[in-house]
Amino acid sequence: MIALDDGSRDASAAILARAAAGDRRVRVIPGGGGLVAALNVAAEAAKGELLARMDADDVASPERFARQVARLDGERALDVLGCRVAVRDDGAAGNAGMRAYVDWSNTLLTHEAIAADMLVESPLVHPSVMIRAATLRRLGGYRDFPGPEDYDLWLRSLAAGCRFGKLPEILLQWRDTPGRLSRTDPRYAAERFFDLKVESFLRGTPAGEAVVVWGAGPIGKSWARELMVRGRVVRAFVEVDPRRIGQTVHGAPVVGVATAAAYRCDVHLAAVGLPDARRRIREAAAALGIERVVAVA
Repeated sequence: MIALDDGSRDASAAILARAAAGDRRVRVIPGGGGLVAALNVAAEAAKGELLARMDADDVASPERFARQVARLDGERALDVLGCRVAVRDDGAAGNAGMRAYVDWSNTLLTHEAIAADMLVESPLVHPSVMIRAATLRRLGGYRDFPGPEDYDLWLRSLAAGCRFGKLPEILLQWRDTPGRLSRTDPRYAAERFFDLKVESFLRGTPAGEAVVVWGAGPIGKSWARELMVRGRVVRAFVEVDPRRIGQTVHGAPVVGVATAAAYRCDVHLAAVGLPDARRRIREAAAALGIERVVAVA
């Protein structure tokens, strides 16, 4: 086990020294330079074929690593493997938004499900992940930039053809506190996630391809506006609300579901917040013979 001390100012260094003295499997190395630098230093120092991510304040099941190693050993095509997690806030944070995120993430177990919702939100809880060392190195490690390094890694992994999975057991208690970086650091602001989603979408679709947006609410409007700023044509919005049909949003007509069939050759965005609504959009689009539907949020 590698324990990287990234400039701790409490008793961590002494605790780690005692652990290393009593167990030769524990290797302590100095860090410095922040989270991303520490992750890359630790990954380079590791000698094993598999790398497990873990935060100091989370609690892993004693079976977590064994189960993940067994799955990765038995499924050589798998590159990145997470597990289901449970929120542990010790009564301090009570974050309903985080619990909703975890509930959604815990539904995504297969590569297909994870890939299909990749532009909705980060589909893997970073401290729950085990990744092949060769895969991480092939991707160039974590990217140090003003944004979420974990979500960026998943997006780059998918673009590179990596395969994902998630164990169905809850093997990590993910601690939520008011001081978590995802709450306090601007790199994890919603705007930075949105920028990554848009950039990933644009890289993955031909430059001249027009877009049809299902949903003329805040999510759909935000996506349409940003795509238009970046030179994409938004051909139409698709809505089920009869009060919106016939209107114009950002210069594009709002049409009913049946009319969406006229835009089969375009890429369609399921731009709504609720998972069940995205499922219904996918089903309606498939019934109309529309093959390319990308879920976003």
